[in-house]
Amino acid sequence: MASRAPGAAAESVSTMIQPARKSVFREYAEAIVVAMLLAFAIRVFVVQAFKIPSGSMIPTLLIGDHILVSKLSYGIQWPSDCKFQMTFPPVNCYASYALIEFGKPQRGDIIVFRFPEDEEKDFIKRIVGTPGDTVQIKSKVVLVNGMPLDDKAFTQRIDPGMIDGTINPRDNFGPVTVPEGSYFVMGDNRDQSLDSRFWGYVREEKIRGKAFRIYWSWSGQGQWKEWVRWARFGKAIQ
Repeated sequence: MASRAPGAAAESVSTMIQPARKSVFREYAEAIVVAMLLAFAIRVFVVQAFKIPSGSMIPTLLIGDHILVSKLSYGIQWPSDCKFQMTFPPVNCYASYALIEFGKPQRGDIIVFRFPEDEEKDFIKRIVGTPGDTVQIKSKVVLVNGMPLDDKAFTQRIDPGMIDGTINPRDNFGPVTVPEGSYFVMGDNRDQSLDSRFWGYVREEKIRGKAFRIYWSWSGQGQWKEWVRWARFGKAIQ
């Protein structure tokens, strides 16, 4: 009976126990899936990017500013009221609640939230009234709990005209008391902002996060050298 060489037997066993190699397509597919899941998790729980499409927050935010919004400013949020969709991200959530709360939104915070009249849209405004506050506007002056709000440093009023409150609430409004779990918000461009004066309060569970940084700004106007607003890169939002 012929004998086998020891080296040949060892080579044969080693060949049988080698794991099957993944195909290149499978490796790329797994990497893409992991990257998408990681991006989705960061977007939902940590930070999300938004673009400013309108001038309602001028002079604080300009049309074409690209901003970062912190999802952790008020706590670790768990999304709720979610719907699946055939886009990225594959899940769209219209509310959230705090698993761990770090604090409540404060007067002066600039927040992104679901627009109450169309929750497919995101709005950005500044908090003026917190739960229990009384808010009133008299001849364009914002009063909170009977005291004028010191907002000259971050707002603009470009229309010298005054509108009667019975016709339009822009310049004369209230008083109203902000309900529990809700916030009264206004745009810094006071005369050109669709905000709580017109459609009411923002519910706390509809707040998506607090704006904190401009990471890119594009005007697209004037000479091509002026299209990018370099001076706004990295600017803190206050």
